Amino acid sequence: MGKGEDYGKIITSKPTGPDVFPAWAKDIQECEKHYQVNKKLGLSSAELENRRKIYGYNELEKHEGQSIWSLILDQFNDTLVRILLLAAVISFVLAWYECEEGGEMEITAFVEPLVIFLILIVNAIVGVWQENNAEKALEALKEIQSEQATVIRDGVKIRNLPAKELVPGDIVELKVGDKVPADMRVLELVNLTLRVEQGSLTGESEAVNKTNKLVSEDADIQGKRSMVFAGTTVVNGNCFCLVTQIGMETEIGKVHTQIHVAAQSEEDTPLKKKLNEFGEVLTMIIGVICVLVWLINVKYFLSWEYIDGWPRNFKFSFEKCTYYFQIVVALAVAAIPEGLPAVITTCLALGTRKMAQKNALVRKLPSVETLGCTTVICSDKTGTLTTNQMAVAKLVAMGIDARRLRSFRVDGTTYNPSDGKIQDWPSDGMDANLETIAKIAAICNDAGVTHSDHKFVAHGMPTEAAIKVLVEKMGLPKGSHSGGSAGSDVLCCCHWWNEYERRIVTLEFDRVRKSMGVIVNSKSGRRSLLVKGAVENLLERSSKVQLLDGTVVPLDQNSRNLISNALQDMSSGALRCLGFAYKDELPEFETYDGNDEHPSHDLLLDPSNYSSIESNLTFVGLVGLRDPPREEVHQAIEDCKAAGIRVMVVTGDNKNTAEAICCEIGVFGPTEDISSKSLTGKQFMELLDKKAYLRQSGGLLFSRAEPRHKQEIVRLLKEDGEVVAMTGDGVNDAPALKLADIGIAMGIAGTEVAREASDMVLADDNFSTIVAAVGEGRSIYNNMKAFIRLVVSFYHALEFEGFAHAQECLERHPCSLCSNFDYCL
Repeated sequence: MGKGEDYGKIITSKPTGPDVFPAWAKDIQECEKHYQVNKKLGLSSAELENRRKIYGYNELEKHEGQSIWSLILDQFNDTLVRILLLAAVISFVLAWYECEEGGEMEITAFVEPLVIFLILIVNAIVGVWQENNAEKALEALKEIQSEQATVIRDGVKIRNLPAKELVPGDIVELKVGDKVPADMRVLELVNLTLRVEQGSLTGESEAVNKTNKLVSEDADIQGKRSMVFAGTTVVNGNCFCLVTQIGMETEIGKVHTQIHVAAQSEEDTPLKKKLNEFGEVLTMIIGVICVLVWLINVKYFLSWEYIDGWPRNFKFSFEKCTYYFQIVVALAVAAIPEGLPAVITTCLALGTRKMAQKNALVRKLPSVETLGCTTVICSDKTGTLTTNQMAVAKLVAMGIDARRLRSFRVDGTTYNPSDGKIQDWPSDGMDANLETIAKIAAICNDAGVTHSDHKFVAHGMPTEAAIKVLVEKMGLPKGSHSGGSAGSDVLCCCHWWNEYERRIVTLEFDRVRKSMGVIVNSKSGRRSLLVKGAVENLLERSSKVQLLDGTVVPLDQNSRNLISNALQDMSSGALRCLGFAYKDELPEFETYDGNDEHPSHDLLLDPSNYSSIESNLTFVGLVGLRDPPREEVHQAIEDCKAAGIRVMVVTGDNKNTAEAICCEIGVFGPTEDISSKSLTGKQFMELLDKKAYLRQSGGLLFSRAEPRHKQEIVRLLKEDGEVVAMTGDGVNDAPALKLADIGIAMGIAGTEVAREASDMVLADDNFSTIVAAVGEGRSIYNNMKAFIRLVVSFYHALEFEGFAHAQECLERHPCSLCSNFDYCL
């Protein structure tokens, strides 16, 4: 049930100052000095106990929820429910009184009060169940915490230590697949590359590279590249870290606190507010009618005589007074629509069934009518407005000479190779340059795509999976065939290339050279190096370029500028670009077959040699990838505008990418100046008048948004009288989902924390489903209002008719107390 209009304070990250040591902005020696620890030895046993007393255990607090009795009492904190409860009590007393006078007890006399009591009990059970559900979001948050850690203490490496025993200053080792047990400063990279999947906490669409170099002190959470955060996962690399925050002081601990605060500040739904107002008005009307009936009939139980102009000789009949009191009470009870809660619950239950058919799964009944009143939708970008599946949007290959490029638009928004095709593709198949691009994209690639449950699922890095899908759309070289596997193999073309040129060894990607290479052995027995990576880095290490017909010519400055301009154009369109190159002259590896005893094998053991191996490359082309918008989103946003609903995009992704997507899907117009409508979360928090900014007409975009930014946006909108629907899928979205009038979580890509904090779950993670559900909610809301008016009008008509009829009977039989009572009413 509602708890008023206190939206709660927003728990924000503590400001950097004397109380918070900004480890991300300090070098490693300063961090060791501050935490009084040596990264090689770790903490001593004695120091460990001292810190345990100061900091406690590395675990999230368990907030005590409301007691069951408190929750039950809350269900009766409602004007209409209290009126019904009073009506039930009075009906019970009157039924008892009648049975006492009649001399025998009949169960039929108690049907009305029992029905009202039953309705109130069912209503209370539903309410208690829904409010008790709110605590599950906090429990789900604990599930994503790491249970064990590898720690160095007293110079000894301790494996599988319970993560709750960590304290600030502990030295922790992280490997691929490990879940980060606390917020930690990266001290040492064992591999050249450390990548962490932290999208559920920060909203970033891809795993991010981490470093042990210090960053700016005022960096936002996404910019703290020297920190790893509790609950995130290492997807590449190995490192040693210093624990800086544990338990409730971690970023995930702050989210835990924000969810708890938001849960305490839930307010009444729009329909419930109107029903409360209706209950108060109904109470006044019933009170006036009762007083009026009492005054009209006061002459029958209170009489007097006038002597000398003054009333004298008063006569009062208690028996008649009781009789007329029964009439007044009976009229009051008759005026109360006791079936109204049952009608509302039934309407909402039917609404949830209709919404489920549209892939909107309602977790809380009142959400059905709240949707119908929505005025602002705050939507996440990744996975809601977009497919959350990387796809190649553009392929750029070399032309007939070094002064020309060819550009191909690639259709499709999923990992399904049959979804879309390449526009303006050569009718006679691939030329030599395109074949080389396809070969590199297929072999220099560790991802995979499978088809299961009617969906195409990527395994490995999403960008690599998208490139393999591109290879399938490109097809096989002229005169080649797939060996009959095309019907059963999703990536038959990629497999053909991997059989044509067998991979011998992989030069792993690292953040220094920003590329990945593979040495392959073709069927002719010749060794070659295939490389893919950041276009700028490949251009720096390339000395030649391959043309359309396979001819190799020197890469001069004009060609470099031509490729760089193409790269800039694609990047400005929010495309993530990757280049392809190869090298045929590998004298040191000409006889290498992966044998550890080969003289060149030692070169591959040291990653610092990879840049020299990947030198004097031949550049062949580049691709632009993106997380494409869903096809139906543009129309859904147009429908929102037509319905008077504003759409605001709130994402943790970077600004340029988010702006490009918003322009494409119609949040912003094609010629609209968005400089004043697109801010980062940090820029928004620095505004002097945030409410005035939010009142702007049209769409708004907030990028690089942290959990506290999202909460602040929702809180200010609600204070301004808006009914806010908030979508999200990550841990970072949970506090805002809880605070919004209706929180909408993603069913496919969403975390369990987000789903438990939400009021509704989208089975298909699609923004257009929200719009369809809002339309259904409006229909249900209007139908309920019409039905409530009908019920109230019917009850009041009966009441006035009964009042008039009873009054007529009383005037005919003023002395009969009980014989005509039932007949009159």
